Amino acid sequence: MKRLIYPVLLCSTLCQASLCENGKRQSPVNIDTKNLSAQKLPELVTDYRAAPLRLANDGHTLRVRFDKGGQLSIGKERYTLQQFHFHTPGGEQINGEVFPFGAHILHKHASGQLLAMTVPFRVGAENPLLSTLLPLIPKRIDGDHKLPQVSVNVRDLLPSKLGYYRYSGSLTDAPCTENVEWIVLKQPLELSAAQLTQWRKHFAENMRAVSPLYQRTVFATP
Repeated sequence: MKRLIYPVLLCSTLCQASLCENGKRQSPVNIDTKNLSAQKLPELVTDYRAAPLRLANDGHTLRVRFDKGGQLSIGKERYTLQQFHFHTPGGEQINGEVFPFGAHILHKHASGQLLAMTVPFRVGAENPLLSTLLPLIPKRIDGDHKLPQVSVNVRDLLPSKLGYYRYSGSLTDAPCTENVEWIVLKQPLELSAAQLTQWRKHFAENMRAVSPLYQRTVFATP
């Protein structure tokens, strides 16, 4: 029996590394707007709700988690909000533009299907939600901090227009699991240079390089 356990564990480790390095449906990607599918996409319908703040410094990023933060609907598909976190740089590129900062908002379907929404940021005006969150980043990596006196609504992380790109990708960290649906919002938000500097005092760059699309199709709203 022991001789069977070791190869299984070794295979698991090697397979994860192989998928991150050699997978054909990895994230993030560069979205070339000249090569998009004309398929019509349903609009995004948000039903997010304010919830008491629960956040954690996991050593790589700031994560804000939800028990009852609402839902995202895409046509007949409904996804429950799980958490959001931030990346530098922002992840997906659009026509080669590298965004200095990005938010990833994670959702889960009742079937178990994961859906991640990327909100790109450019440097510009101060972002109100980040003004609330940045001073509250825990100094230690010690699990969730609950702040019932502070409420947060993911709707405050979204731009006024919800046009988007959609493609099939992966988790951006090991084990780089594929078959994750990705929504990339077209309209960037802004954060100030001072806010970006404040973020970088806590966290190093935490986003992998873009991966080739291979045979995947990127769909887009008008």
